[in-house]
Amino acid sequence: MSNPHLARGAVWRLHHLDREIARLTVTGSDMPWTHAEVEARAGFERFGPLFAEQERAVEEEDRERADACHTRIRAALTLTFPDGTPVAEFMLHVHGDGTAGWRWHDEPFGTPDP
Repeated sequence: MSNPHLARGAVWRLHHLDREIARLTVTGSDMPWTHAEVEARAGFERFGPLFAEQERAVEEEDRERADACHTRIRAALTLTFPDGTPVAEFMLHVHGDGTAGWRWHDEPFGTPDP
């Protein structure tokens, strides 16, 4: 059972408000992580320092700082599936080499099961 969202070449989109600021072209997946090349668009540069701070926090194993970065990323950005529908929940890491990795879920984290 393959997921078309994870197919090599599938394009996810990152948005700030109503503007597309990056395209993430899937290069592979190692569940639960999806990996992609990042095509930055206008407006993306504003978030470069935040992603760099998050990457440093992860490397330094500073979980509190990494979690704070994640919270800021989620407050400012939305991610859409290749079909254009919004991703309910995600954890995105954009690396300085132009690649990204993210985990996603169909339901917001912390939502109780019915």
